[in-house]
Amino acid sequence: MVAALAGVSRATVSRVVNNSPKVSVRVVERVNEAIASLNYVPNRAARTLASRRTRTIALVMPESTAKLFSDPFLASVTQGIALHLADTDYTLTMLIASDDTPEKTQRYLLGGNVDGALVVSHHSGDHSLGEVSRTLPVVFGGRPLAAGGALTYYVDVDNYGGARAATEHLLGRGLRQHGTIAGPQDMPPGLDRLAGWRDALDAEGLDSTLVECGDFTPESGAAAMIRMLDRGRPLDALFVANDQMAAGVYSVLHERGLAIPANIAVVGFDDNFYGATATPPLTTVRQPSNEMGAKMAEVLVRVIEQRDVPRVTVLPTELVVRGSAG
Repeated sequence: MVAALAGVSRATVSRVVNNSPKVSVRVVERVNEAIASLNYVPNRAARTLASRRTRTIALVMPESTAKLFSDPFLASVTQGIALHLADTDYTLTMLIASDDTPEKTQRYLLGGNVDGALVVSHHSGDHSLGEVSRTLPVVFGGRPLAAGGALTYYVDVDNYGGARAATEHLLGRGLRQHGTIAGPQDMPPGLDRLAGWRDALDAEGLDSTLVECGDFTPESGAAAMIRMLDRGRPLDALFVANDQMAAGVYSVLHERGLAIPANIAVVGFDDNFYGATATPPLTTVRQPSNEMGAKMAEVLVRVIEQRDVPRVTVLPTELVVRGSAG
């Protein structure tokens, strides 16, 4: 009916509805006028059958539910993804992947339920997600350690450069006794931020062995700080791999009577409310997590629709200097 009213073929109407660039402006206007006149709404189920697309994207989180809903980084990335997809025809569905039943997630992703997947906060043991990327369009948030090789698409931030800039800032203040509380060493941010810290110190010929690891939670940051202080080694500068662990560090330093930055200068990574509300305010590396989520969604949509897109996108970070290491 739309085609007849507009005086065009049904194929032309389909192109207009699907925003094809192969239709002239004049024809688009005629078709849209016919659509408005007839109050036509595309039938999503019929379009799915015709195109073999579900218009659904899965957001896969290989994390515990508790961490998912308490981590401001994951919340910000998810917000960026959702805001970008709001302007598209795609619906977002979330999967909290379990370490115990990875085949369940894999079966769902490859069962024709989604057109593609976004994977955030993956670990080196998430091999099933790497296998999925060989068959289904997948975009990883962060450089994957176990993905589909040349088939991999990912969006990351400059974790190495941000960590190195943070450490160089501490060096610029004349501090020479450095430690770090690193993130999990089965995750790319944990590895890359530790490497940036180490390389900055190695370039100055300074010791880079005072390292403890956490899991990006405040509790793990506090426990790592206790272990580090109990080693009894001199310490005047500390790089913490995220702001949540830095919050745990603050609590321990206050309990031990150590002033920030007079006794120990502290720099974090993220720039979320943990750092902004700390006392003193936390010097930290700002990563564009909201933008990262939006870019992940943009890349995945382009891959699904078979449009050109870079396989690797790395977003810049920025050092935000505040009272903890001003």
